[in-house]
Amino acid sequence: MSNAGNTPGGWGFLALELDGATGGSAPGASALAAAVLAAESAGFHAVTFRDSPAEGRLNALQRAAYAGPLTRQIALIPEVDTAYTEPFHVSTQLASLDYVSGGRAGWIATAEDNPAAAAAVGRTHATGDGLAREAAASIEVSRRLWDSWEDDAVIRDVASGRYLDAGKLHYVDFDGPGYSVKGPSIIPRPLQGQLPVLVPASLVGDGLIDPSAVDAVLVTAPTPELLADEVRDVRERLGGRAPAVVVELDVVLDARGQDAAQRLGGVEPDRAQRARFAGPAAELADLLTEVLEVADGVRLHPARLDIDLEELARLVLPELRRRGVLAPVPQDGTFRDLLGLERPASRYAATAVGI
Repeated sequence: MSNAGNTPGGWGFLALELDGATGGSAPGASALAAAVLAAESAGFHAVTFRDSPAEGRLNALQRAAYAGPLTRQIALIPEVDTAYTEPFHVSTQLASLDYVSGGRAGWIATAEDNPAAAAAVGRTHATGDGLAREAAASIEVSRRLWDSWEDDAVIRDVASGRYLDAGKLHYVDFDGPGYSVKGPSIIPRPLQGQLPVLVPASLVGDGLIDPSAVDAVLVTAPTPELLADEVRDVRERLGGRAPAVVVELDVVLDARGQDAAQRLGGVEPDRAQRARFAGPAAELADLLTEVLEVADGVRLHPARLDIDLEELARLVLPELRRRGVLAPVPQDGTFRDLLGLERPASRYAATAVGI
């Protein structure tokens, strides 16, 4: 048995959403540090950072950057909205994250239907397919900017007093929806060349974001039992252009003397958002084994990070490794390595411009 995607060895990876751990000043910073180090120690391949607003909390990209120097192996993947952010700044901040993390950065590109955010930056409120077009433009300009410095643009020539070879920096000349970007970027090309980009599957397809523009799509279903079928449906819809497929799953485990139903407090889960597993660790291991036969990875959203991470580390990940379900965690590798992606050459390498 093996998955149908790109992950090395044919098996998949596990990502853990760290929403619930904060960053910034103590005790928030210490909580975030403890959570990301616990996830790395448990053997998770990646952690993700939601960009849900919270008073006094750093945004997702800043929290990921804070975690970079603390970790050695785990991939760091912030959510960054594309609809009402400046693509140039997003691109450079993500490239900086790649340097801070030693090549372990990724990007979950979202597109939120948010009238207040549009008003705050003086943009027209985007909805429906317009959000997908905003996301497609932001991804494209970011990729162009990452390529705008060739890999050997920095020469540090003391004799001539030149830090850069200007002929290896390039304009990107991008015209987007309501903005244009000339380029080049203000920082060197990311260590990975191109950061892996993950996008909700609902934004990808004909007339939306082209599948070739992204490295993975995020999928979910109304119930855990439908996840495998949803993965197959997405692969069929995207056809031969299909990138890696990562499943989204809420998790509530039996823990600390309470079963999952007790921990939920009798509240019916919101099935409209993500599939939710509630039950013992052994049954979650069975579900993940089934899902990873068809998916490239799973992103787990724990109900309580401190409680569920403890159970995942103690019971679920060791069992999945015993079964041989999980891909090895790359040692001194990049996020692209984990996804089985080669490091691409800059698209501008053959075209020089003067600056």
